[in-house]
Amino acid sequence: MKEFIQTLKNIWSVNELREKILFTLGMILVYRFATHISLPAINLAEVGNLLDHYRKQGGNNQGAGLLGLLSSFTGGAFANASILALGIMPYISASIIVQLMGMAIPYLQKLQKDGESGRNTLNQITRWLTIGVCLVQAPFYLGTITGVFLPYEQFRTAYFVEPGSIWFWLPSVVLLVAGAVFAMWLGEKITDKGIGNGISILIMVGILSRLPEAFAQEVATQTGKGGAGTIMVLIEVLFWMLVVVLAIMLSVAVRKIPIQYVSRAQARGGVNRNLMQGARQYIPLKVNASGVMPIIFAQALMFIPGLLTQVDESNTFLAGFKNVFSWQYNVLFAILIIVFSFFYTAITIPVNQMADDLKRNGGLIPKVRPGKETADYLDDILSKITLPGSIFLAIFAVLPAIVHGTIVQTDAFALFFGGTSLLIMVGVILDTVQQINTYLLNHHYDGLMQSKLSRTSGL
Repeated sequence: MKEFIQTLKNIWSVNELREKILFTLGMILVYRFATHISLPAINLAEVGNLLDHYRKQGGNNQGAGLLGLLSSFTGGAFANASILALGIMPYISASIIVQLMGMAIPYLQKLQKDGESGRNTLNQITRWLTIGVCLVQAPFYLGTITGVFLPYEQFRTAYFVEPGSIWFWLPSVVLLVAGAVFAMWLGEKITDKGIGNGISILIMVGILSRLPEAFAQEVATQTGKGGAGTIMVLIEVLFWMLVVVLAIMLSVAVRKIPIQYVSRAQARGGVNRNLMQGARQYIPLKVNASGVMPIIFAQALMFIPGLLTQVDESNTFLAGFKNVFSWQYNVLFAILIIVFSFFYTAITIPVNQMADDLKRNGGLIPKVRPGKETADYLDDILSKITLPGSIFLAIFAVLPAIVHGTIVQTDAFALFFGGTSLLIMVGVILDTVQQINTYLLNHHYDGLMQSKLSRTSGL
């Protein structure tokens, strides 16, 4: 505890780091405040009743399905009919679209290789595409909260103007688009002037804001009539901590490929190679190189089977896809995650370019010829470690369905035992801690995650 307190003092003593942390916290407060600013002419209490009715009509458990997922990512802004109801997700969608289009459009491929100027142009394209995504998502959101997808006559008291009139839709669409752009701007400012990746931090803050309420509901359920008691709550907390530790291990697990750099004198044969060896380094290939992207892709596609139930509502098998805790939903979800893990890893880790860079810089893998054989070797290793990584990622994604009803009783708290929410939180926290450690080490302080062993060994 004393070392932890000393580390906090060290963080506060670094002026630049202190200013970045305070700026980040300030932007987070602005974001959380804006999530509670509702759209005009809306009675929030009645809108909440309408959304609950919509969940029941859709066959979803409370906190599950599309509404619960989007609400968790926006920190409740989605369910509160806030001006930030769309949150940062339109920007995420636009970024994914631009990244995928970069595989097929030569102009975008050229921008990706143009350094800083190319990145700035890509960012500008992503911003404009974000507005386009918002213009599509905003009407669908307003259709949800005004009951276009359900008869809204019973919820007319939720609005102080006619919910179907242009005087409601036009300003609401403008505010929703402006709110999403504002959230994007906050995220970019945190990245530029704060600490960590701003977009990821805003998503994490939204997810964490739902954790206290979800935990309180679980405690009330377990300690209430018919519950398992306080001891079960303690078991849940311990199991959740174990899941977090395993998620951290999955996020940081790497396979180190040894690399030997040969000096130019050696390459020319000017030095006796038996008397001098090149510097040894490693290529760290992540076991889960794709991060949470396969879960995000799979989650987007998992809404399609639920829509198919509208064709044949009597089909009990298809009806299971409406519930994120059903076996039908989770089996298909896990398969999609494994497939997307291989797909996303293949397009984001260019083994041919890595092999060319090694050859150009005088690097080689022991017992492997430079060039094509190196690329094939890296591709083979990457395929072998991606398989267990994708399986573990799929297990984490479906873990909420496994613990729901067996260990955890409430839907909202079960969603924190895996899936996108937990992996995003773990990934963002690790990235932020790593940046803080970099600042501390540059000022000759021990990092947040430095162990006694590391300090005594001089690392």
